[in-house]
Amino acid sequence: MNIITDQPVKYSKTIFQALLIFIFLSAARIPGEPGQPVKIGLLIPDSKSVAAKQGAELAVLKANENGGFQGRPFQLVVRSMEGPWGTGSKQAVDLIFEEKVWALLGSHDGRNAHLVEQAATKAIVPFVSAWPGDPSLSQAFVPWFFNCVPNDIQQAEALTEEIYNKRKICKVVTVHDEDYDSNLAFSNFLKKAGMTKKADPLQFKYETYIGKINDLVDQIISTNAECIALFCNPSVSLNIYRQIRERKVKQPVFSTHYLLNENELSDQELKNYDNALSVPSGKWSGSKYRDFRQEYEQTYGEPPGMVASYAYDGMNLLIEAIRHAGTSERELIQKSLEKIFYEGVTGPISFDKMGNRKDSFFLTTVKNGVPVMADK
Repeated sequence: MNIITDQPVKYSKTIFQALLIFIFLSAARIPGEPGQPVKIGLLIPDSKSVAAKQGAELAVLKANENGGFQGRPFQLVVRSMEGPWGTGSKQAVDLIFEEKVWALLGSHDGRNAHLVEQAATKAIVPFVSAWPGDPSLSQAFVPWFFNCVPNDIQQAEALTEEIYNKRKICKVVTVHDEDYDSNLAFSNFLKKAGMTKKADPLQFKYETYIGKINDLVDQIISTNAECIALFCNPSVSLNIYRQIRERKVKQPVFSTHYLLNENELSDQELKNYDNALSVPSGKWSGSKYRDFRQEYEQTYGEPPGMVASYAYDGMNLLIEAIRHAGTSERELIQKSLEKIFYEGVTGPISFDKMGNRKDSFFLTTVKNGVPVMADK
């Protein structure tokens, strides 16, 4: 008797589950009705983070001037991730299922990028990340994830190559804080530095010296280190850097691209680093960046920085992939991204099988808030 009564329940559950899967996949595969705008979602940290919005917006504007997609305009749909932890996931879900975006672009920290990655993977939506370098985002081998910035491992490799192999520096002092992305960058640098079999870097934690930057700089000077590597959030790093220069410390200073966040530092503040701070970079396109900078300044009345530049390239990657796919099918857009080769303002962009940007990264100095680029 139990077998007879259990079977209808078992079968009804199976049918219900199959129906849910059908609805879920239908929502994921049919982003919009014919003739409607081609929506691409952008996730930013908060409403004050305008750099990525403006970079992505300019890419969409230019794409629409060039005919959009099969006569349909591209439309940027922006969501802020400010609020309680987990807001990023909710906003990504809203973009995917309510707005029915064809793809996602993210310009936020690594912790929120993980939430977006999970939502995009479950819903089968291509996701291009345009700021965090957290290498674990690609280590799960999620075919829907692509990173158009050098990740922390790639940046650490460029830093250690320059410091230990090219400059033959042995004594390095580091300053790090508890910021999520900065601490990840620092951890990866330590791992790569350990592989050089040179002396371990001398480490200072910023939180020990809050309100006592002069004391921190005194300690740095007392080490007689040959160079300084900063792994703190942009505002903290700038304060430390200013003190270092005011004290006439001549040792070279290195860091990652996180310091150059124009959402957190003004154009004038970023100029403190001109021709002095060295960061990992690919070979930026001199001519393409100059054209982009001119259009950006004409449109927004201010120069673009690193955040806007990567957002501009990330949005253009998605636009190019959609045009190449020729359809709203998200899987075909994802396949286009796997094979794409795009000449961006931040240099040539293509991806390895893990979704990491393929490039040869090296150390270069900063000018006007971006790496010094090659003339073309």
